[in-house]
Amino acid sequence: MKAGVRALGVAESYREGTSILGGAVVTAARVVDGFAFETCRVGGLDGTGAVSSIESRLDREDIQYLFIAGIAPAWFNVLDLREIHDTTGLPVLSVSFEESPGLEAPLREAFDGAELDRRLERYQSQPDRERITVNGESRFVRGVGLTEPAERVVQAFTPEGGRPEPLRVARLAARGVDQFRAQQDHSE
Repeated sequence: MKAGVRALGVAESYREGTSILGGAVVTAARVVDGFAFETCRVGGLDGTGAVSSIESRLDREDIQYLFIAGIAPAWFNVLDLREIHDTTGLPVLSVSFEESPGLEAPLREAFDGAELDRRLERYQSQPDRERITVNGESRFVRGVGLTEPAERVVQAFTPEGGRPEPLRVARLAARGVDQFRAQQDHSE
């Protein structure tokens, strides 16, 4: 993959009722090229729109991939990867860092009634996770709209370790904004 290919990474940081979603544009050569932020409710279902809003706010035609850390940020704010792909027009890769039996059992423990039904329907409609190996580490990827293997794309944006650079930078940015917000809340 060419060094100048750009990806948008979206990761979160949260405390209490609101999650900060950080978006970072990073090239395959590890050049950081832009940031945008959005919020979503912890335990809500507004994360899909928030991720799409980050991409829209950046208004960049040169972004070629959208990486998302996980499938359910902000305490089960389950994302609809197909809707994000349809809205942004970008290939979407949801990357998980640990093997798990999935979210169905935890969703059933945390929600019931219509709230559970909405989350289960959305979660079960997402593509299956694919185990890939990146720099000797297992990662789990759900992809929508890809024209090449997910493993190749993730490897191109992961020069070392197991976390794709767009997600690493987005997580750092989200944490920085969240810490700043917490400091502001305490100083008032």
